[in-house]
Amino acid sequence: MSPRVLVCDDEPQILRALRIVLRDADFTVVTATSAAEALDAAALQPPDAVIVDLVLPDEDGVEVTRQLREWTTAPIIVLSAVGEEDEKVRALAAGADDYVTKPFGPRELVARLQAVLRRAMQHADEPVLRAEGLELDLAAHVVRREGREVRLTPKEFELLAVLMRNRGRLMTHRALLTEVWGPGYGEDVGNLRTHMSNLRRKVEPEGAARLFHTDPGVGYRFIA
Repeated sequence: MSPRVLVCDDEPQILRALRIVLRDADFTVVTATSAAEALDAAALQPPDAVIVDLVLPDEDGVEVTRQLREWTTAPIIVLSAVGEEDEKVRALAAGADDYVTKPFGPRELVARLQAVLRRAMQHADEPVLRAEGLELDLAAHVVRREGREVRLTPKEFELLAVLMRNRGRLMTHRALLTEVWGPGYGEDVGNLRTHMSNLRRKVEPEGAARLFHTDPGVGYRFIA
């Protein structure tokens, strides 16, 4: 079955062009011209991916992204004629998987869509990650240590998931910040250290096996 993509843009010409391009690439396309229409369409039949314009008549694409992220993990690409870094950071912080600046090439958009869907499918293939009594359930968004649930913030959960998926591999500060917070946060090492400290306190209680190794000034690795 072809992946179902929800496309939201209030410009008829762009919407028409996107419908043609995506259908030619073997996607099933559902269109919307406003934030309300997009959210209703997504609730009625959850999409496999979403492409949403930043500027809409009732809400912006960032708000659409934020509301969708309350209940779906489907990949979201935000389109915009605004290439400013602050707008990109705002969209990525709200939960967007990618940000494409207009004008864009049809082949580039299709390639980016295929890439975010590919990553989503890879994550779906690993619903539960386990190591040294630690269990991270991606689908249920639950973490347990020795059978007991550990309460993590959304960012702590994402950080742990990235480290566990890359077991044994040194993840640099920039790589972790970009993966979890987005490209605009690549230098925010202090924020990363704070989250790692909180994560360690929660999943490495006193007497438990160590799970993380710190490479001073470079990054972290999951060693369990």
